[in-house]
Amino acid sequence: MIEFDDEGFLRTPEQWNVEVATNIAKENNIDLSDAHWTVIAAARAFYAKTGISPSMRPLIKLVEHEDATIANSITLAQLFTSQVTRVVAKIGGLPKPSDCL
Repeated sequence: MIEFDDEGFLRTPEQWNVEVATNIAKENNIDLSDAHWTVIAAARAFYAKTGISPSMRPLIKLVEHEDATIANSITLAQLFTSQVTRVVAKIGGLPKPSDCL
């Protein structure tokens, strides 16, 4: 059984998979597109290297290497709501970013 904390983040990030991500996205009224998956993959790769969920500025830089057309705060907010890093982390199965209150 997959467990979430009180804020909707996975308690055990190792339980993450595409189906879990898709379900979390649906709960947040998001239909995942290729652009979403690009951002999620970048955030997960950063977490795998650093053990930290990326905040907004690093996330933009990471995404810029993959697809510069979506590497800005406005586009990311259109994709993931105004709480970009929080929602990316939730869907990506990552811990809550330090820049989230």
